[in-house]
Amino acid sequence: MQESAIEILDSHRTMAISTLRADGWPQTTIVGYANEGLTLYFLIFRSSQKLANIRRDMRVSFAVGSETKDLDQLTAVYAAAHAVEIKDEDQRTHAWRLLQSRHPNLIDFDLPERTEAAMMRASCQFVSVLDYRKGAGHIDELSMGDRGLSQHRPRTEQWGSTAVKPGLMRPKTHVD
Repeated sequence: MQESAIEILDSHRTMAISTLRADGWPQTTIVGYANEGLTLYFLIFRSSQKLANIRRDMRVSFAVGSETKDLDQLTAVYAAAHAVEIKDEDQRTHAWRLLQSRHPNLIDFDLPERTEAAMMRASCQFVSVLDYRKGAGHIDELSMGDRGLSQHRPRTEQWGSTAVKPGLMRPKTHVD
């Protein structure tokens, strides 16, 4: 199921990321990202509230997906991750190259100075893959351990199979 999540992440360039403000309220913003598997990289300005939030609490959540014409083609990834600043210069450069390859508008720019921007790495801990191609309401939930996938649980949201008008989208049966 990791492959489904990676396929979705590989096919997008922006994500909604939520951090926790000092007052406990969530803050959600949109950032460009690149990924290697279930590890995401993004750049944020040092003056941003987002960086202050992450420094206080490294737990973030993000959502990646897009609108589809047909409900049975809906896919998305929702995840909880730990975000940390990349300090190693070689790793920063590697992440910048990944971002440039995903975002052609960055090709003519140099990696911003450390004093201006922080290169971040978000390592997924809990991942939900919404994939209606497998049937209405289909979700795969993944938990990641130190050695990769530690648990997989498929489930179906009931509204997805009961709210559909007859003939438009039939729930598919899926056996693991």
